[in-house]
Amino acid sequence: MTAIRVVLADDQDIVRGGLRLMVDSAPDLTVVGEAATGAQAVRLARQARADVVLMDIRMPELDGLAATRRITADEGLAGVKVLILTTFEVDEYVFEALRAGASGFLGKGARPEVLLDAIRTVARGDALLSPAATRGLIARYLAIDDHGPAPTSNLLNVLTDREREMVALVATGMSNAEIADHLTLSPLTVKTHVNHAMTKLDARDRAQLVVIAYQAGIRGPEASGNSRY
Repeated sequence: MTAIRVVLADDQDIVRGGLRLMVDSAPDLTVVGEAATGAQAVRLARQARADVVLMDIRMPELDGLAATRRITADEGLAGVKVLILTTFEVDEYVFEALRAGASGFLGKGARPEVLLDAIRTVARGDALLSPAATRGLIARYLAIDDHGPAPTSNLLNVLTDREREMVALVATGMSNAEIADHLTLSPLTVKTHVNHAMTKLDARDRAQLVVIAYQAGIRGPEASGNSRY
């Protein structure tokens, strides 16, 4: 099995050292580079052929938000996923980072096994938002007056009624299994509808689907505090 290649981006040596120990402890993961600035992270993502970049937001020279935008906008780095590590899970930049293309968020205080599983999750193309980050994203979005231009009605019209329902529930932070239980459907059926909606709305992953849903004014019932992707 080919190991998942990880780049660590954080301006603190001690943080990167701890992350390296955790990541390299897993047989299916390997650290292929360390970056102290956002610019270094972008460069290493390409040079080291990274699968996942663990990205701090606050870094010198080029912050994590700008670095994430550069990575996700580069067609040559289309396969690279960005997992944001935050000191506080409800970070003031959560929404902007998701719009920049990050695949998810994780608090720096997460247990080692949670961190390793998060890397595997985003590496396989899924999105990951902790319950706290999901609630924070929604609360912050609803508190902002100007969310930017909403998708056009024509774009929203490409969704079927069932797909719109799925997107609304995804936006609450519910997993496919929770949606399936809520609607009395099979998880496979839910996954199919969600994937179709992502394709039609040109969402790169589930995290971006949340952003699009809120920009478009698609709302669903409030999710429980334990919901997660």
